[in-house]
Amino acid sequence: MTEVVYFAWVRERIGLPRESIETTALTVADLVAELRAREPRYDAAFADVSALRVALDQQLSDFSAPLAGVHEIAFFPPMTGG
Repeated sequence: MTEVVYFAWVRERIGLPRESIETTALTVADLVAELRAREPRYDAAFADVSALRVALDQQLSDFSAPLAGVHEIAFFPPMTGG
């Protein structure tokens, strides 16, 4: 099982702060494709991945990164300073 965590508007669109999932995805991009195919709310949340960042086991990564050995995947919008 892999823990997927959603922050900010991603969490609002999906309606969950986190979930444990079984996946056959090899990369983050593959996982996003699996999630988008689930339900319209996931499709809406991941419609524009250029507006998202991803962290694998709390390390900033990119969507081409492999998921082998990863325990937690977090999706969030870019951080802004102020």
